[in-house]
Amino acid sequence: MNDKQHTIKAPVTVRGIGLHTGVEATMTFCPAPVGHGYKFQRVDLPGQPVVDADVDNVVDLSRGTTIEQNGARVNTVEHTLAALVGMQLDNVLIQLSGPEPPIMDGSSAEFIHALQSVGVEEQNALRNYYEIPDTIRYMDNARGVEIAALPLSDYRLTVMVDYNSPVLGSQHATLADIGQFANEIASSRTFCFLHELEHLYKSNLIKGGDLSNAIVVVDRVVADEELNDLAKMLGKPRVSVKKEGILNNVDLRHKNEPARHKLLDLVGDLALVGRPLKGQILAARPGHAANVAFAKKIKKKMLEAHSNPVPVYDPAREPVMDINRIMQVLPHRYPFLLLDKVIHLDSQMVTAVKNVTMNEEFFQGHFPGNPVMPGVLQIEAMAQTGGILVMNTVPDPENYWQYFLGIENCRFRKKVVPGDTMIFHCVLTAPVKRGIAKMKGQAFVNGKVVMDAEMSAAIVRKDNA
Repeated sequence: MNDKQHTIKAPVTVRGIGLHTGVEATMTFCPAPVGHGYKFQRVDLPGQPVVDADVDNVVDLSRGTTIEQNGARVNTVEHTLAALVGMQLDNVLIQLSGPEPPIMDGSSAEFIHALQSVGVEEQNALRNYYEIPDTIRYMDNARGVEIAALPLSDYRLTVMVDYNSPVLGSQHATLADIGQFANEIASSRTFCFLHELEHLYKSNLIKGGDLSNAIVVVDRVVADEELNDLAKMLGKPRVSVKKEGILNNVDLRHKNEPARHKLLDLVGDLALVGRPLKGQILAARPGHAANVAFAKKIKKKMLEAHSNPVPVYDPAREPVMDINRIMQVLPHRYPFLLLDKVIHLDSQMVTAVKNVTMNEEFFQGHFPGNPVMPGVLQIEAMAQTGGILVMNTVPDPENYWQYFLGIENCRFRKKVVPGDTMIFHCVLTAPVKRGIAKMKGQAFVNGKVVMDAEMSAAIVRKDNA
């Protein structure tokens, strides 16, 4: 799995009709900055409102996942989001000229091809994975649905479906490596049963449905008269049934294509958690309602952990900024440069590392014989961490100074000594206005808070300083 965040190198557009709305639309995938995530933009509406791909914005689950925000609605987002996850992209703006992404061939394949055609670009920030900490379960006994997430240092999914159908029977699909999504899962098309078609049409759904973008499973004997009626409903001269129970001689791309498509839907729906996942997902008879309910459980766990964050530091991972890059952003130098590396940076937060060693010059005179890192230098290191975050909010940081303005509610909770590795974590508490930034910072050693404070800083252009 990729450690760095990625976007696409250039915009790319696809066109087509929406599965349920039947409205033709163009959809353009656009590059987006670090920390942006997935967002849809309804460019056909006044003000071109943006809709975050977030599980909290889900408003309808009628045969697809629909999200709404800022007065704008986007239908059937799962195939689009699955393609982005499958390409291991983190930051993409999806501009849409209608209410629903094009259904294309009923899979994610054409989205994948479009994204591959412009290429992927690595960004200078680590991916903000959410690692499943312990087993998370969702059950719907009435529907026989069960989904579980288990801890794993990778992202793997297994899906089982069983429709009590003589045609489909019980099917399984597994994705052992998200990097194989494009080859193994993306081409699997959406499907429905013949007995569902009439109900879906009467419910004002699948207006854009066609035998070219959906598999129709025939699980019973069908009279010629009914096939004629079905042809009229689909706007076709005639339809027929293939011997294994698929309408109109459509060849399956995989023997277990329906199970693979359910896995595709699950990948897309779980993208609404808002962060790339590390874990093993096991799903029996999943559907959009269950997927979204499960995604909400994951997000709840994620937010509980975020409310009391303990940054994870893996020394083996490549940093976002090494000491040379830090010196390009901060004006400090030895002995007053107090950071060694930055391991996370986005538009809202930053995490930095300081290795405390006995050869620090301040240990010569501070508590001789009982070396303790001075609290004022802990504050200075946190202020430098915050300075990295503040400078990340301006397009040309080399033209600015960042000055520490104030500190409030500072607490030192545990002494810091040589051999400790300090992890500094700063989060913006309000948008930067008129060059003033406000942050909350915490310092950790061995997963425990050793110091915290609220800080403010000013960004000043060098020619005005």
